[in-house]
Amino acid sequence: MTHVISSAKMSEKHKKRLRERIPGARFSFFDRMEEALSEASSAEVLITYGEDLNEERLRRFSRLRWIQVISAGVERLPFAGLQERGIRVTNAKGIHETPMAEYALAVMLQVTRRVHELYVQQMHKNWSRDIRVGELAGKTVGIVGAGAVGRGIAERLRPFRVRILGLNSRGTPVSPFDEIFSGEALPHLLSRSDFVIVTVPLTPQTRGMIGETELERMKPGAWLINMARGAVVDESALEAALREKKIGGAVLDVFNREPLPPDHPFWTSDQVILTPHLSGRSPLYMTRAMDLFHRNLDVYLTGRGNMINPVSLEKGY
Repeated sequence: MTHVISSAKMSEKHKKRLRERIPGARFSFFDRMEEALSEASSAEVLITYGEDLNEERLRRFSRLRWIQVISAGVERLPFAGLQERGIRVTNAKGIHETPMAEYALAVMLQVTRRVHELYVQQMHKNWSRDIRVGELAGKTVGIVGAGAVGRGIAERLRPFRVRILGLNSRGTPVSPFDEIFSGEALPHLLSRSDFVIVTVPLTPQTRGMIGETELERMKPGAWLINMARGAVVDESALEAALREKKIGGAVLDVFNREPLPPDHPFWTSDQVILTPHLSGRSPLYMTRAMDLFHRNLDVYLTGRGNMINPVSLEKGY
């Protein structure tokens, strides 16, 4: 019987559902990897968020054949060891589309209508109509990463009458973007956009892809929204661009170091709206992740069909 271990904390509801729907597997559920290692030697399948496995721990999983990462990011996996042993990896790309797209729309409207500033006025009982609000209609939004999340953002923006630019590796046309560019055209996308939304995975190629040069290409009043990984944006360069008023501001959900240190200047900058890495949160997160895992486990157990979201061990995404 196939032994499945989960180091991802989940509710009894989801555990029960897995056991009932897939009686052909044995499940062991743990809240932390440190606990899961006690049964690692017999596991063929591992469910993880992808942040708790290193080369040393991987060696304990001597029979491991497949890892289901229930997040989109896989950059912290021990790829060298996985490649050496030919262990299959799949991730949860796509399940974040709804919450992350709604987050992007919410913060763009917040910035445009100055909702955060109006709330501060409310807290101070200050009745003033001097804040100059704007309109999202007529703006140009550039989405760096035209994958599932990027497309979800673009679809939700369509009713707001904005121009939607997208970027993917080859410049392949994708609906519902108005224009799509390849990676080499990033400066052009940046120079035209009122909002730049970053949704790319973290890879060696995307690490630091938004740096000093790229920030210089943005419009003076444009806002950067980073929903990808902190390391995709050069934080030092962003600090300088904000301090020197080279861009309008930044909405940041991800950071190089998390939690963000209390003395970091982003906390007190009036040009920054920050959130604690929750743009992908949803009450339906685990349900969607387990639906995906069920489909992949059926493929694994029967040998029929193809798994959803295979990760390239060579490319790292």
